[in-house]
Amino acid sequence: MIQKETTLPWEHPKLQEEDPEALKLIKKIMSSPTYVMSEKDMEFMSSYEARGVRLELDYLKPELKMKEYGIEHTIVVFGSARIVERETALKRLRTIEKMLHKKPDDRALLRELYIAERMVGKSIYYEDARNFGKLVGKSGKTAEDCRVTLMTGGGPGIMEAANRGSFDVGAKSIGLNIKLPHEQFPNPYITPDLCFLFHYFAIRKLHFLNRAKALVVYPGGFGTFDELFETLTLIQTKKTNDIPVVLVGKSYWEKAIDFDFLKDEGVIAPDDINVFHYADNAQEAWDHILSWHEGQGKPLFDETMDK
Repeated sequence: MIQKETTLPWEHPKLQEEDPEALKLIKKIMSSPTYVMSEKDMEFMSSYEARGVRLELDYLKPELKMKEYGIEHTIVVFGSARIVERETALKRLRTIEKMLHKKPDDRALLRELYIAERMVGKSIYYEDARNFGKLVGKSGKTAEDCRVTLMTGGGPGIMEAANRGSFDVGAKSIGLNIKLPHEQFPNPYITPDLCFLFHYFAIRKLHFLNRAKALVVYPGGFGTFDELFETLTLIQTKKTNDIPVVLVGKSYWEKAIDFDFLKDEGVIAPDDINVFHYADNAQEAWDHILSWHEGQGKPLFDETMDK
């Protein structure tokens, strides 16, 4: 009677009695990088040739999680990472004032003093962005209602303030952080399961607009300008659906960008000025967003959805 094999032929290496060198040869094969599963081979996954796969993964992971949470629409907030809450700005100002007391003619410190004073003034935008986050956070029927959810770039400053506002009222919010050469921590007020770390700016930008029903832009620098003009260009060229774009802080934006000059020079069309709207505070911005969608015949909050 033939005894039944307890293991399948491939479940054990070639027997040494058949070839004394077999085990050593197999170990050499299995230690080769080519024998590592593709998704676990970091050298392969980091290669130039695998960039397409990385781009897809960068997109897919956040997309699946947002679907899981039932996020249908987002209200996106951009703004400077350098604008801090008032007490923090005042503390920085007092520190520089003390340093200047010892070195009153130090030109570098005088420059820092000027900037610190300006930052104290701009701290009003931190509080306003926090109020805006509250307005978006309270818009759902319950804290678990994620159909319209606040989204930011996940960092400090204005982004922190907006996420913090939603956090204040118990609502969920999203943060799209980006991996940079220097360490960048997410702000602490993002919903943990909705904080994502991106490798590619392009995929991050795609997610900013993928569900966006409005863009609210507070004073900022290069990053804020990049995201603002990217959106304006996509709307202008009809590569994305029209959405309300609100610039909060008219005095800042009129000084930072002379849109009328661009119009008069003929480098943008007169109608391009209508792509965005100025607001002086969170409530004005929120009211404009709601009225804009109502004017399109598609209210942001369609009560028929709940029936």
